[in-house]
Amino acid sequence: MQPYEQNQHAYGTGFARTAAQVDQGLRAFMLGVYNNMVLGLAISALVALGLNMAAITTDDTGRRALTAFGQLLYTSPLKWVIALAPLAFIFMFSFRMDRMSAASARTTFFAFAAVMGASLSTLLLVYTGASVVQVFFITAAAFGSLSLWGYTTNRSLSGMGSFLMMGLVGLILASIVNIFVGWAMLQFAISVIGVLIFAGLTAYDTQKLKEMYLYGNFDSEAAGKASVFGALTLYLDFINMFQFLLALVGNRNE
Repeated sequence: MQPYEQNQHAYGTGFARTAAQVDQGLRAFMLGVYNNMVLGLAISALVALGLNMAAITTDDTGRRALTAFGQLLYTSPLKWVIALAPLAFIFMFSFRMDRMSAASARTTFFAFAAVMGASLSTLLLVYTGASVVQVFFITAAAFGSLSLWGYTTNRSLSGMGSFLMMGLVGLILASIVNIFVGWAMLQFAISVIGVLIFAGLTAYDTQKLKEMYLYGNFDSEAAGKASVFGALTLYLDFINMFQFLLALVGNRNE
């Protein structure tokens, strides 16, 4: 890890700074990352809950049923738009992030979080609400611990990052294969490996963001965009770990 004294530019200024200023600037940068991420998660949760409340009702026998809006949302071709829209936002970030202003990047991230919330609302059709809430808090506790470790450890995680990225590629390929074969044991293995991969990526990405600040030379605009990029990275780690954990321990609706 690079000691603080080696970096000579303050968060959002580009001026020479002392070790204390580096430490203060790093805390401000990471706080901005976590604030944006938490706001994104809150937006996703509110959208998912709101859509679920509008889409689900009970019939005369007391069983859960889809409303007309729910049928439009989850059984019509619109379901594919909802499912694929988050991927379109990811591509937008990949190709346009360097040309966005910090304000535009933040607005786009929050729009992405809303679209992701719509996509995640389907989980409330499959799993009980209590189970979803329970797994969310388990994920939050695990994420917080892993991110703290990634931030504080003096051990370089770069080697682990390369291994995790290779594992992620394998995980995606296995998931595609299982769409067609539908093996329960393979799905269980995918869920276990997915939790481990995104747990590791949480620590790795946190350390990478910290080092990006320490080695970087940001003006206020670049710092704002870096904060949004960091929030998006950690948001995706959280959401993926949450979904794989839910697949492992979540209770399904009858």
